Amino acid sequence: MEKNSKKTYWPHMILGFLMLAIILGYWTIKAAISMPVQETNDYMMKYQDSDININDILNKKMAFDKLYDIKIVDTKTMVMSDNVYSNRVQIDPVVLKLGKNSFSYTIATKSGDIINDANVSFLLTRPHTQKDDQMIEVVDIVGDKYITPELNITKVGRYTLQFRAKIGDTTGYSSIEAYLPPEE
Repeated sequence: MEKNSKKTYWPHMILGFLMLAIILGYWTIKAAISMPVQETNDYMMKYQDSDININDILNKKMAFDKLYDIKIVDTKTMVMSDNVYSNRVQIDPVVLKLGKNSFSYTIATKSGDIINDANVSFLLTRPHTQKDDQMIEVVDIVGDKYITPELNITKVGRYTLQFRAKIGDTTGYSSIEAYLPPEE
């Protein structure tokens, strides 16, 4: 009988590719677990709720925007130079201070009449996390301004000031970037 001395390497290649696939799968899962996913809180509600009701939300927002204006008042803003490579206009962020902060808003009709009977809520949040969220369900009106209670801010960095006002069947939103600079 003739002995076959020709070796084949395909079983080794199959085992090598299988081991490579297992190693890459493990690495992918480990990398995904190390970066947890955070839900967005656009429109001051859970992502799933806003996703299901987005048409209703946008219709109410458009109706609100036709009749009313929301403005933040009595705040100091940081002057930002526009990015010359972008066509998007940057709005100057509000400067926060370490410790107690309070925010004032006005709601007015397009003709300038102040609205005093809106159902108003406020959310102080940080981009990409919900851990430091501070939600105020009912913001009281003092004079002609809706003023939040004092909120304690202890971490430097970026924040978002989210404001929601309901008047009748309309709902308006304001989302303003804010920044707490590090102490020097």
